[in-house]
Amino acid sequence: MSSILERKKKIVKPIAKTREEYAEDALYREVWEDVNNEKTQQFIKKYWRYIVYVALGIMVIVCGINLGIRMHVSSKIATAQMYEAAVENFDAKALANLSDNSKGATADLALFQSYLLDKDVTKLDKLAQNASTRDFKDLAKIHLVAIRGDEMSVEEVEKYLASMNTKSSPFFYMAKLFVAEKYLAVSNKEKADLILNEIINDPDAPANISSTAQMLK
Repeated sequence: MSSILERKKKIVKPIAKTREEYAEDALYREVWEDVNNEKTQQFIKKYWRYIVYVALGIMVIVCGINLGIRMHVSSKIATAQMYEAAVENFDAKALANLSDNSKGATADLALFQSYLLDKDVTKLDKLAQNASTRDFKDLAKIHLVAIRGDEMSVEEVEKYLASMNTKSSPFFYMAKLFVAEKYLAVSNKEKADLILNEIINDPDAPANISSTAQMLK
């Protein structure tokens, strides 16, 4: 404790600067600022063209980004308005045109709704082959099997629906049911029952598909 007190007594207070020292510091700062200002001016005089080019470049980039964002938003709004009008008017042709001029899920949805209105199966073929989203591609295949399944062999149906043979597909159970029905159609009840039992014993199977599987057994 005593040593701490002794050290405190030995602490020397900072010596206050004289008026002349303050004046000297002020003069030093003024000279330093002048030197810096002169160097800055010399730098600007030497490289002013490059500075202007860089500033203009940044301005063009910023304006371009803002313009791109505005155009993107405007395009999205216009697409939404056209989609809404086409649905309200039950306009299959407008929906097909909208699909051709859109991308992603919007294009897929517009084309599928166009099919629902005019029943043009070629639109399902287009979705099954070129849809941007997997779900719409699988949905189109499900509808095509329902339409053309009688003309296809069991092997063709299984191969065509193979992309849905995973629970990550929302049409996993529907695809299994279609394959089982196809086996029943060719009198292969043993193979059909194996698939139907898989559906019935799966707790994740939708109730309507599970009940249909029980009816088919």
